[in-house]
Amino acid sequence: MTEKSIKDRVLTALERVRPYLQSDGGDIKLIEVTDDLTVKVKLTGACHGCPYSMQTLKAGVEQAILREVPEIKRVIST
Repeated sequence: MTEKSIKDRVLTALERVRPYLQSDGGDIKLIEVTDDLTVKVKLTGACHGCPYSMQTLKAGVEQAILREVPEIKRVIST
């Protein structure tokens, strides 16, 4: 896999979860896919600073990304 195709697949996964985040006034932005296959994202809007943002990241965003791109090692919020 090339980095571009991995990034494209991550973006596809984010597009799948974006409507759920937006329904609560939030959103998500891809910051980077690193060489060690870490995905860095930024939760924005109502998601930024929300007490449930870590749960959203792990149970929603990370799971969606791992389903689409199983070679990803971890997902972190910046």
